Amino acid sequence: MESEPLLTPALGRSWCASPDFGSQERPRTCSYSTTAAAVDCHLEPDADDLYMKQAVVFIEDAIQYRSIDHRVDATSLRLYRWYYSGIYQWILNVTIFVSLALAFIEKPSSLTTTSDVRYRGVAWQPPCGLTESIEMLTFLIFLADVSMKSYLIGCDEFMKNKWLMAYILVLTVSFADWMASLCMLCKESIRVRRIFRPFFLLQNSSLMKKTLKCIKRTLPEIASVLLLLALHLCLFTMFGMLLFAREKDSLIDKEWMGFFQNLPNSMTSLLVLLTTANNPDVMIPAYSKNRAYSLFFIVFTVIGSLFLMNLLTAIIYNQFRGYLVKSVQASLLRRRLGIRAAFEVLCCHRDVPGQINKEVTGQASDQMGCVRSETFLKVLEKVKMDSFCKLAIIQNVKSSSCGVMSSDHFQKLFDELDRDAVREHPPRPVYQSVFLQKVQSACSHCYFDYLGNLVAFANLISICVLEIATIALYSFPHPGWSSQHCSIPWWKEVAAVHNTVHKAALIWKPDMLGLLSLWEMVRLINMFIVFRFLRIIPNMAMMALVAGTLVDLVKNLRAFAGILVVVYYSFAIIGIELFQGAVQPPGNKSADINSTTDNLTSQCGTFEQLQYWPNNFDDFAAALVTLWNVMVVNNWQVFLDAFSRYTTPWSKLYFVAWWLISSVIWINLFVALILENFIHKWDRSQRHSLTESQHYEYHMTVQLMFREDLEEPTEEELMDRLHHHPHLHLSR
Repeated sequence: MESEPLLTPALGRSWCASPDFGSQERPRTCSYSTTAAAVDCHLEPDADDLYMKQAVVFIEDAIQYRSIDHRVDATSLRLYRWYYSGIYQWILNVTIFVSLALAFIEKPSSLTTTSDVRYRGVAWQPPCGLTESIEMLTFLIFLADVSMKSYLIGCDEFMKNKWLMAYILVLTVSFADWMASLCMLCKESIRVRRIFRPFFLLQNSSLMKKTLKCIKRTLPEIASVLLLLALHLCLFTMFGMLLFAREKDSLIDKEWMGFFQNLPNSMTSLLVLLTTANNPDVMIPAYSKNRAYSLFFIVFTVIGSLFLMNLLTAIIYNQFRGYLVKSVQASLLRRRLGIRAAFEVLCCHRDVPGQINKEVTGQASDQMGCVRSETFLKVLEKVKMDSFCKLAIIQNVKSSSCGVMSSDHFQKLFDELDRDAVREHPPRPVYQSVFLQKVQSACSHCYFDYLGNLVAFANLISICVLEIATIALYSFPHPGWSSQHCSIPWWKEVAAVHNTVHKAALIWKPDMLGLLSLWEMVRLINMFIVFRFLRIIPNMAMMALVAGTLVDLVKNLRAFAGILVVVYYSFAIIGIELFQGAVQPPGNKSADINSTTDNLTSQCGTFEQLQYWPNNFDDFAAALVTLWNVMVVNNWQVFLDAFSRYTTPWSKLYFVAWWLISSVIWINLFVALILENFIHKWDRSQRHSLTESQHYEYHMTVQLMFREDLEEPTEEELMDRLHHHPHLHLSR
C-alpha cells in the first residue's frame, strides 16, 4: 500500500507528498525545473481530490491537537473524519455514560428514596440478563471503536500504543467476566468488569491521559514528601505512646484509653489530627490535667499540617506545572506539524504559472514550496472549525497582495487559533438626536454604573429585611394576628401584608393542587431577584478577575474532573465489594428519623450517636456520598472507627488510601490549577490597558495558559517528523 518516494534527494529543497494509494487511485506525475522558479504539477483528478482531503484532515488534526500519524488514503480519510464527527463522538460518549450509569441500577440497586439502613425499603433489582444485555451492547460499540482506531493508525503504530493494547485487554477481561456472570445466572459474588469501566472514559480523552501522565511523573516527588510525613507521624506516635502511658490518674488514663491505647489507635489519632478533624478533642483529657501537654499536639500540628502539608502543595504545584508545560509543548508540536503537513500536500496541488511576481520568484529560486491562495481557500471551506477563526483566516488570505503563500506565511495564518478574544463588545450606536446623545453620554458615564450597583445593593438589602420580617411574623403562634397589636406604624404595615399573604396562602392548597404554595413562590421569586446583585461583578476589577478565573476553571476542569470521576468510581466499586452490608440497622427501625432515643447510651461522637446510618456502601449511590464525606475529612475519624468495628481494623487502610488520593493529591492538583490560572490572568490583566479590558472578553484554555512558556518547533524538527510519518512519504 505504501508507495515509494516520488522525488529523489537530487531535487534539493522541493517537497512532494505520496500517500498510500489504493488500487483505484493513480498518483500524479510531476516535472520539476531545478533552475527556474516554475514548477508544473500534472495531477490526475483522483489524486487532485486526495491531496485536498489530506490537507483538510491535517488542518483539523492541528486544530484539535491530534496526531497526524494515521493512514492518509481516500478510504481511510473518509473513515477518519467520520470517526471524529459529532454524531459518532456523541454515540461514543453516550455509550461511556450508559456503561458507567449501569452501577446505579444493577445489583445492588440504588433505586430507593433513602440510603438510611433504618428506613430503606427493598430496592428494585433488575432481572438477570437486563443489564447484561445493555452491557453487551456497549462492549460491541467499544469493540468497533478500538477496531477503527487500530486500523486508522496501522499495525506498526498500534504495537507502540499502550493505551490501545490496554483497551483490547480490558475488553477481553470484561467479556470473559460477562460470560461468567451469565453462566452463574447473575449470582456471582464479585464482578471484576465493574472496576474496569472507568477505563473507557479515561482512554477516550487525550487531555485526561496527558494529565494522568503528568500525575504519574509527579509521584516520585510526592512520595518523598509523603515519606517524610510518615516519619513525622511515626516519631510522634512513639512519643505519644510513651508520654500518655497508662496511669492511675483518671485524666491521663482517659487519654490513653481514647487515643493512645495501642500502636494502630495512636497512629490513627495523630493521622486524623494531621487533618485537624479531631482537634481539640484529642488533647482535651491530657490538657485538662496539665496545660503543658498541649505543646505536644501543637508542635505536631505545626510541623505536619502547616509545614509538611503546605510543602507538599508547593511541590505538587511546581512539578505538575513543569510536566504539564511539557505536555502542552507536545500539543503545540502536533499543531505545527499538522499545519506543515497540510502545506506540503498542498504544494503538490499547485499549478504555479511562470508569470509570478518577483517576490515569489525570489522565494522559489531557493526552491522552497508554495501554495496558491485559491487552493487554500477551497480547502478551508471544508475544514470544521470555529466560524470566527475561519473568517479571520479568510480575511488575512484575501488581504495578501500575492496569490501564493510560503510555509512561514501559511503557519502564521493559523495563529488565529491562539487568539483568546472570544467576544468583542459592539461599538456604541450613533444617534442624530441631541437628546439621545445626551442620554447616551449620561448612561455611559461611570457614575451611572455606580448608581445601578447601588440600586442592586439596596434591592438586596430590602429583600433580606422583608424576608427576615416575614419569617419572624410567620413564627407568631396566632395566624390571626392583626395590625392593632403593633404600636409602631411601620410594623403595622408589615402585619397587614402578613395577614394578606397568610389568607392567600390558606386559599392556595399545594397539597391538593400539586403546585408550590404562594409563600414558596414568593420566596423563589425573591431568590431570583437576589441574582441582580451579580451585575456589579464586571465593574469591580478584582472581583471580575476572580469571577473570570472561576469561569475558566469550569472550562478547563474536564480533565481533572474526569480523573476524579474515575477514582470515585473505582473506590466506590471496591468499597461495595468490601463493606456491603457491614452497617447494620439498630433494633428499633420504626423510630423517627430525628430521634436519638436509641443512641442515648452510645458514646458521644460515635457513628451511632451522630446517626450516620445513611453513610454506607450498600449501593453505588450511597458509596459515592460516603466517599465524598470522607474526602471532606470532617469527622472522618468516625468512619474509621465505625467500619473498623463493623468489619476489621484493616479497613482503615481503605479510607487512608482514599484520603491520600482524593484530599492530598487531587485537591492539591486542583489548587495548583487555580494558582496557575489566577496568576496567568493577573499577569495578563496588568499588561492590558483599561480600555482594552472594557472592549474584549477573554477565555483561557490549558494550551493558552502556558503559551508564553512554550518554544516553537524548529524547521528541522518538523521536517524530520514528517520524514518519519508511517503513511505519508515526503522527499526533498
